[in-house]
Amino acid sequence: MEQAAESTPSGAARPGGEFFAAPTEVNHRRYEALRAYLFEGASAAQAAARFGYTPAALTSLARDFRAGRTDFFAATKPGPKSAPTKDAARGRIIELRQAGRSAHEIAAVLAEEGTPLNRTGVAEVLAEEGFPRLWPRPHAERGLSRREPPTRTKVVDFTDLPESSETKLAGLLLAIPDLVALDLPGLVGAAGYPGTRVIPALNSVLSLLALKLTATRRVSHVEDIAADPGAALFAGLTSLPKATALTSYSYRLSHDKQRAFLTALDQATLAAGLADGEALNLDFHAVMHWGDDAVLEKHYVPRRSQRTRSVLTFFVEDAATHNLLYANADLGKATQNTEILAFADHWKQVTGTDPKRLIFDSKVTTQTQLGELTDRGIGFITLRARNPTLTAHLHALPPSAWTALTVARAGGKTRKVKVHENPAATLSAYPGTVRQLAIAGLGHDEPTILITNDTDTPIKNIIEAYARRMNIEQRLAEAIRSFGLDALAGAVPLNVDHDVVLTVLAHTVCNALRRRLPGYATATPDTLQRRFLSTGGQILNRGNEITVRLDRRTYSPVLRQAHLPDTEVPWWDGRTLHYEFT
Repeated sequence: MEQAAESTPSGAARPGGEFFAAPTEVNHRRYEALRAYLFEGASAAQAAARFGYTPAALTSLARDFRAGRTDFFAATKPGPKSAPTKDAARGRIIELRQAGRSAHEIAAVLAEEGTPLNRTGVAEVLAEEGFPRLWPRPHAERGLSRREPPTRTKVVDFTDLPESSETKLAGLLLAIPDLVALDLPGLVGAAGYPGTRVIPALNSVLSLLALKLTATRRVSHVEDIAADPGAALFAGLTSLPKATALTSYSYRLSHDKQRAFLTALDQATLAAGLADGEALNLDFHAVMHWGDDAVLEKHYVPRRSQRTRSVLTFFVEDAATHNLLYANADLGKATQNTEILAFADHWKQVTGTDPKRLIFDSKVTTQTQLGELTDRGIGFITLRARNPTLTAHLHALPPSAWTALTVARAGGKTRKVKVHENPAATLSAYPGTVRQLAIAGLGHDEPTILITNDTDTPIKNIIEAYARRMNIEQRLAEAIRSFGLDALAGAVPLNVDHDVVLTVLAHTVCNALRRRLPGYATATPDTLQRRFLSTGGQILNRGNEITVRLDRRTYSPVLRQAHLPDTEVPWWDGRTLHYEFT
C-alpha cells in the first residue's frame, strides 16, 4: 500500500522548517527579511527585529531590491568560500553597529579585544549585513580609550638615549646614507627653510619625510609612528612633532623656498647619477578635495571623470631614470598654460642651459607656448588634437602614403604600425610649421597625431620617446600609493606645495636606495617600504656609534648583500650609523 503523504496541522512547520525561520547565511537572511516586509505585510520594525536589522537598514535593503541591485540567486563565484577572520568577528561587529558604532570605531574596539579586523573588513561585513554607512563621531563621543599624549618633542640628547631600544621602523634608517649623500642639510640650507625655537628646519623636514617613507597616509596620522624610537632617531628628535606642529610648519614655507629646494635637489640628483636630464616627461595631476567649503578652482579629475574642486599639481620625470625631478602645486587656471615655461626657467637655473627635450600631452600647454619653446631652442614632442578635417584628410590618403614600422613597447615587446609624415604641418596659433606624424595601429579607432619641432630624429625614435611619456603616469600612481599624494583632507591640513616637494624627495631617496639593493633596480617605492623600510629591530647606543640591528625577515639576504656603508650623520652630531643583522 502506498505510504500516506506526510501531513501537519495547519500553520505548523514541518521538520527542517526552522531553517527558514532562523536564517544564518547573509543572502538568505536578507531574502527572508524582505519577504516578511514586502510580501507578508510585516511592518519595517517587526521584520527588522525578527531578522536582526534596524528599521533603517531594512528600508535601505528594500530600496536596493526595488532598484534591482540585489541578486539572491547569483551563480557560485570562484575564490574563497569563507573568510574566517570576518566570520569570527561578525557577531561582535553587528552588536557594536546596533550600539551605534561606526566602522572605524568598531575596528578600534576589535583591536583592543584581541580580535583585530581592519576598517575595510569591518565595512565589508556591515555592507553584507545591510547596514548603511555611518560617519565617525568626534573622538570625545566615541567612548574609546585614548592614546597617551607623547612627551614634548625636542632635539635628541644622545647622552640620554637608552643603550638599547626596540623599534618597528629600524628599516627606515636604511635611507639615511642616501640622504647624507644628497647632502640634505645643504639642501635645506639652500632653500632657506626656517626652524623654530625648539626644532631646527632640518629636523622638521626629516619628520615630514619619515611620514612619506613609512607610507603614513596623512600628516594627521603622525601619532601612529611618532613615539617609535626608529622614526624619532631618523629625524634626530625625541619623538616626531604633533600634527598641528607639522601643519603649522608647512604653511611657513613659501613657494620661493620650495623652488630653491628643488633647484638644489635636482643639482644633487644629477651629480649622483640619479637622472641624466636628456629628455623630460611632464604632466598635470589634480588632487581631489573632499570637503565642502574650500575656496578651490575646479579641475578635471580623471579618476572621477568630472571637473571638481581640487588642487592642480605639475610633475616632471626624467625619461631615462624615471626619477621625479620637479613638482609645483602653486598653480591656477590662469597660470597652468605657462607652467611649462616656468619649469624651463627652473631647469636653466639647475643646469645653466634650457632643457633639450620636453615630452607632454596636448593639454599641458597651448600652441603659443610651443612657439616660445621653439624660440628658446627647446625640443618638444606632444599630441595634436584630432578634428574632422584632419581625420578626413588622413582617411583620403592612398596606402602608398603610409610607411610600415615596428616600434618597441614596454617589456621588450613590439608593435607594428603605419605612419604618415607631414614635415611642414601648420597650426592655427603656432608660428611656422611643425613636423607631424600620424600613427595608425596603436589600438585606437583613429590615427594618433604627434607633432614635434625635432626635424632630425628618426620617426621610430620619436614615437618610442612619446610612448615612454606614459611612465610619468606610473610615477604618479606610485606617489599616490606610496606617498599619499592624493590624501588631501577636507581642511587641507598640510601645505600641498610643500607636500609635493616632499614627494619628489621621497621618490628620489627610494630610487637611490634601490640602487644599493641587488635585484631591486626597478622596484617600486611601495615594495621598498613593505620589504625593507618597515623592518623592525633594535637601536644600540654605543657612544659615537649608533648601531641598527635589523630583524631577520624573508628579504634579509638581500640586505646582507646590499651596500650598507657606515655613515657619519650630521644631525646626530657626527655620530656614525652602523648596521647589523640578527
